[in-house]
Amino acid sequence: MPFQSLTNPATTRAELMPVIRLSIPLMVGLAAALLIGVVDTAMISPLGTVPLAAAGVTTAVLIILISALWGVITVISVQISQAHGAGNFARVAAALRGGVILCLIGGSAGALLMLALFPLLKPLGQPEEVLTILWPYWVSMALWMIPFTLFFGLKSLFDAVEWPWTAVALSYIGVIVNIPANYTFIHVLDMGLLGAGLASILSQCASLVAAAFVLLRASGLAPYRQRVSISWVNVKEQGAEAMPLCLGYAGEGGAYAVVGVMMGWLGAEALAAHQIVNALAGLAYMIPLGVAGAASIRIGQAVGRDHQERLRPILKASFALVTFWQILVATLFILAGRHLAATMSTDQVVIDLATVLFFIVGLLQVADGIQGTALGALRGMSDMRRPTTITLTAYWVLALPACYAFGFLFNLGATGIWLGYTLGLVVAAVALPLRFWRLTNVPIRAEKNE
Repeated sequence: MPFQSLTNPATTRAELMPVIRLSIPLMVGLAAALLIGVVDTAMISPLGTVPLAAAGVTTAVLIILISALWGVITVISVQISQAHGAGNFARVAAALRGGVILCLIGGSAGALLMLALFPLLKPLGQPEEVLTILWPYWVSMALWMIPFTLFFGLKSLFDAVEWPWTAVALSYIGVIVNIPANYTFIHVLDMGLLGAGLASILSQCASLVAAAFVLLRASGLAPYRQRVSISWVNVKEQGAEAMPLCLGYAGEGGAYAVVGVMMGWLGAEALAAHQIVNALAGLAYMIPLGVAGAASIRIGQAVGRDHQERLRPILKASFALVTFWQILVATLFILAGRHLAATMSTDQVVIDLATVLFFIVGLLQVADGIQGTALGALRGMSDMRRPTTITLTAYWVLALPACYAFGFLFNLGATGIWLGYTLGLVVAAVALPLRFWRLTNVPIRAEKNE
């Protein structure tokens, strides 16, 4: 029975194993997207510091746009989870169909916006030698956002209706394609940086086509393929619900991207070091993202079945998991940061700076995991607006001014930039759980979207 696990006693211990079982495939599946970025970084590195810095600039802007698009994907996932929890397959089908349309619109808009942003890089102080080689790669990664958004829109169905390992397999099709495609395009065909972008597009399209095939042919998914009436009014309603999420995620991702821009002010070496740390820290963060996704889905299902008493135990179990993992990651980054940096670059300046950044990133791991998990839990309750206000305040009002002050006014450079960013993480890690705790003191629908 799909909802059997939701009938256990409402305790943290009872929720621990269900969260783990759902988190693991979500973690592994999300890691696939980051593995593509790690493969890109590893294969671009032999081209030199400037191409690696170019990839860093692109990643910084992509983070903003993908973060905004993740708001669309999250709304689809929450709607499907709540409909699935209520046993309403028609609502699942409607949420998926409207969501796919929204993903296509959002992905295309993101691609166009990224192309429009390119002329702003020079006024923002990015290195001239980086901008000289950047445009082809920039265009290819802008186009990549379209299949990326569509694939994760479909993946949200597999995750929410308890087919998570199918989603994992579909995600890793892209990884399998990406490795030989990267090597062929970059080194065999001598396409350089552009080759990495083309390989990313090809690998993401492979996963998308496979996901569409499974959705259309798998007999177990037949209830979700039923014909439902979809109007533009439905799509607009989904878009309106997604908007606060898009702003919130874009606010967090945008703040992180501004950190990347500030790194560019310090030169190509700082950008390259930031890219190395970003690639590996992002890969490690897939586990907290998986836990956050599991918390969101479990809470969405509990909301659908009106199981208010399960909400806090789900979040407590999720916090226990994410804290344990983040402590392990912090230990690795602090003790082995230099070795990790040396595997990604031969430039001693880059290695030295990345080592320091790994130490700082290690210190903020637990706070980062807590705030992300709490945010996922609030999304599962369809609480969109207040968390957006919290994240925008934490990162834009507090963190970014601190980044600039520590990095440039106090002349701490890249180290100061990361110290300032830590401030925002800590504030969010305190405020978001407090919001969840207050919200679960009263009936969900009375406080929703306050």
